[in-house]
Amino acid sequence: MIRFWQTPKAGAISDLRLQQASLPALAAEKIRIDVKAVGLNFADIFALTGLYSATPKGAFTPGLEFSGVISALGKGHNSPFKLGDRIMGVTRFGGYCDTIDIEPDYLVPLADNWSHEQGAAYLVQTLTAWYGLTELGNLKPDQTILIHSAAGGVGLQAMKLVKALGGNPVGTVSSPDKQAFLNSQGFDDVIVRQGSFSKQLKQVGRRYDLVLDAIGGEVQTASFDHLSPMGRLVVFGAAEFTPGKNRPNYLKAAWRYLKRPKYDIMPMISDNKSVMAFNLIWLWEQTALLKEQLAAMQQVNIAPPHVGHTFEFENALDAIEYLRSGRNLGKVVLTVNK
Repeated sequence: MIRFWQTPKAGAISDLRLQQASLPALAAEKIRIDVKAVGLNFADIFALTGLYSATPKGAFTPGLEFSGVISALGKGHNSPFKLGDRIMGVTRFGGYCDTIDIEPDYLVPLADNWSHEQGAAYLVQTLTAWYGLTELGNLKPDQTILIHSAAGGVGLQAMKLVKALGGNPVGTVSSPDKQAFLNSQGFDDVIVRQGSFSKQLKQVGRRYDLVLDAIGGEVQTASFDHLSPMGRLVVFGAAEFTPGKNRPNYLKAAWRYLKRPKYDIMPMISDNKSVMAFNLIWLWEQTALLKEQLAAMQQVNIAPPHVGHTFEFENALDAIEYLRSGRNLGKVVLTVNK
């Protein structure tokens, strides 16, 4: 049997239900994974509420990353993996399952000294940070990088990567306890966002070579205004549109949409600034590039991901709400026991 969380369609988080079914036959080209942990991402919340552009039509299972043990090999698979290997993997939805059949291109060996929870916390958030910082942001040593939501999953990995690559990371967080957490992780340059973020940046009096943002709104606008010449704003999300506990507040979302940051190309040319945005899930369709990025990313020696909060697989709705609330430090992970 296979257990999985599924919603009949995007729209409301509360529609998500734990279900079970018979295991299908394993396709020749795939590998079967006995899942041990599932990583949660904000994309899960936006997909469940219909605010994610890549959301499947009709019924679907959320989840983009997992870790586990190989329990079966398709007769036609072409990979060095073998039965019993500990792995971590990415998937274009379908991660909230206790068994996953997947092509080997989307799997990476899990280090012996890493837990399954750490494995489920590594690939998506680190690849998001890596792609934004290096592929789009063109990060160079000694540059000063502003990273928003720096105590979250992607933000913390971005702080580590910037430091490892010789840059100067500056994090922003929403509360003093998150600032203290980052300090404990070895990052001293942290701004607690309060009131007008534009005024805060003016008081700091610093320019940034690169900004990594998934908040949007006034925070994003102020960040763009404080870019250095040749500076780059890289956007991978819009947390200002985070829905309520169950579904979006469409009136509030519409108002924020109308007030969203807008950029005029002519001043951008004059000031020599650029704006780039990406949705990492489209990389899943370009397996050669995906594997290239994963390989390059893993060459950078950073500490394992910080798993701040774990929930049992059966409590996925509680885990989603915890992530949605923004209280998390590091990654939120589901643990699977069977």
